[in-house]
Amino acid sequence: MMTDLPLDQVRTLLAVVDEGTFDAAAAALHVTPSAISQRVKALEQRTGRVLLLRTKPVRPTDSGEVLVRLARQVARLEHEAQAELGLSGEGEPTRVSVAVNADSLATWFLPVLTRVPAEFRLCFELRREDEDHTAALLREGTVMAAVTSSPDPVPGCSVRSLGRMRYLAVAAPKFAARHLGGPVARTLTEVPVVVFDRRDDFQDGFVRELTRGRSGASALRHYVPTSEGFVEAVAAGLGWGLVPEPQADPLLGDGRLVGIAPGRTVDVPLYWQQWKLDSPALVQVAETVTATAAEALRP
Repeated sequence: MMTDLPLDQVRTLLAVVDEGTFDAAAAALHVTPSAISQRVKALEQRTGRVLLLRTKPVRPTDSGEVLVRLARQVARLEHEAQAELGLSGEGEPTRVSVAVNADSLATWFLPVLTRVPAEFRLCFELRREDEDHTAALLREGTVMAAVTSSPDPVPGCSVRSLGRMRYLAVAAPKFAARHLGGPVARTLTEVPVVVFDRRDDFQDGFVRELTRGRSGASALRHYVPTSEGFVEAVAAGLGWGLVPEPQADPLLGDGRLVGIAPGRTVDVPLYWQQWKLDSPALVQVAETVTATAAEALRP
C-alpha cells in the first residue's frame, strides 16, 4: 500500500505542467527528457492514475491537478520555512498568486495590496478571471487564493463570505431616449447591449428574469472585455449594460448614465477561497481582503 509520494516526482510533474512539455521541463530541472518521463511514469504507477494528458501543451488530469496543487503548496511551505531559518535569499519577497474578477479589480480589490503590512514583503501575482471561473484556477493549483462566486470550497481550500456586489441596469441618456421608450422587458430583447466577452451571460440572465424566461438580451451586442472599458462603452451609448454600483453611482450623479429598470438590481455574492495552509502571508492577505470587502461591498 502506498504511504507516501516522492517529492522529486511531484515536483517533476509540476515542472512539466508549468513548462508545457517534457523537453522544457527537462531543461528547467537540468536533467534529460528521459529522466522526466521516467519520474512521471513512476508517479503514475505509484498513484495508479493517469496524471497528464500528453497534449501540446501538456495538461494535468483531475488527479494530476491534485498533485500539482500539492506541489505548489509544498513549495510555498518550504519557502516560508527557509525564510524563518534565514536560508532564503536576502530580502526575497513572498509571491502570492490570486485570481480576481475584473469588476472587483476595478472597484475594491486593489486597495488590498496597499493595506497589507509592509513587513510581509509580498509580491502579488493577480490573474483576472470571471468570478464564476476563478475556482477552476484553485483546483488546478495555479493560484493559492481567489475571489469567487461559489460558496462551495474547492478541495483543500477554506472559504469565507465577502459580501455582495450590486449591479445596476444603466444606459447613456441619449441611448435611453432613442431605444427605451417602451416596456423595458420588451425593449431590452431588441436593443443593443454591451457584454464582457462571449462567456458573459449576465445581461442575458437579467433579461430572462424580466421576461420570465422567454428571451435573453438582443443579438445586437458589443464585446468589451475590461471593466473600465465596459462602463465607458455603456456611457458612450453603444448599448445598455449591468454596471457595478461603485462605478455606476458617480456617472448617474453627473448625468452620464441613467437607470433603465427602476427597482431592479442584481446582487452577486462574493467569497474568498484560499489554500488551507499555515502560512502567515496568506493569513494576513485573507484578513486584509475581508476587511476591505466589508467596507466596499454590501453585507
